[in-house]
Amino acid sequence: QVQLVSSGGGLVQAGESLRLSCAASGRAFSSYTMGWFRQAPGKEREFVAAISWSGGSTYYVDSVKGRFTISRDNGKNTVYLQMNSLKPEDTAVYYCGATTNKYGSRWFQYDYWGQGTQVTVSS
Repeated sequence: QVQLVSSGGGLVQAGESLRLSCAASGRAFSSYTMGWFRQAPGKEREFVAAISWSGGSTYYVDSVKGRFTISRDNGKNTVYLQMNSLKPEDTAVYYCGATTNKYGSRWFQYDYWGQGTQVTVSS
């Protein structure tokens, strides 16, 4: 069992940056692939990024490549999403998830979810 608590969202202007954090409690955090998803009003939950248990492999949706960076600190049981050059279309509730799969870009592949943190980017 893993409990996830995400934080770091807020209201920023286009071009600015935010760093989201997702703190995990429970067992064997370092054995999970971690992912970030986002959901805008009226839309499905969308894959943003994922990172392997070791941090050695990362994956991104094309729309955030070069702007977002996912990382993890297994010593602190925390995964991060550094978001630079934010755009209004990045506005959404961002969720972190944990999966025992080696890789997951679909929400149903994830076993545990954080509560979500709102990111709003104004133009």
